[in-house]
Amino acid sequence: MGSFSIWHWLIVLLVVVVIFGTKKLRNIGSDLGGAVRGFKEGMKGAEGSEPEGTAPAAAAQVTTAKRSDANTVDVEAKTKS
Repeated sequence: MGSFSIWHWLIVLLVVVVIFGTKKLRNIGSDLGGAVRGFKEGMKGAEGSEPEGTAPAAAAQVTTAKRSDANTVDVEAKTKS
């Protein structure tokens, strides 16, 4: 049983290319690269570029932002009578 040989991996690669096509695989690769790049930039920014007191203020801005989405429910406006 053991591990697969090079021929097994080549056949798997050929099947994947036939199913998805090269354009789709290229798009997936660029999306994955952009996600990794964004994660690395986020980790660099979290390593001490901001003082510790600014994090709660940023969270408050996100929670108080008003959206005009019809599915959004404003909890403070609805009270039980």
